[in-house]
Amino acid sequence: MNSKVILVADDEPPILRSLSFVLKKEGYQVVEARDGTQVVELLQKGVKPDLVFLDVMMPKMDGFQVCKWMRSNPQWKNVHIIFLTAKGQNSDRQKGLILGGNEYITKPFSPSKLIQRVREIFS
Repeated sequence: MNSKVILVADDEPPILRSLSFVLKKEGYQVVEARDGTQVVELLQKGVKPDLVFLDVMMPKMDGFQVCKWMRSNPQWKNVHIIFLTAKGQNSDRQKGLILGGNEYITKPFSPSKLIQRVREIFS
């Protein structure tokens, strides 16, 4: 089993299940969150992800807010963050990267390309 932990946050159950399935199939440990506040709670409870996938549009606390919170906290400042979202406007992409996201991928995503990218990040 892979020792890398990937935190996946999305409020759409089919996408959350799909992404988790693809990552688990590759041997990664996956922790799921259904909204931004759950991401913060998991991190505060000791989950230590090596990579975080964040949807932008989530209830309670959106992905941009989570990213900003993570980047303001020294413990999470260097964790790789990939926005995975349906918001494909250039202004959204720029905002995500300015807030500290490392990458911005729009849905629908290609599972094989996503896994390839994850492997590159961890190599």
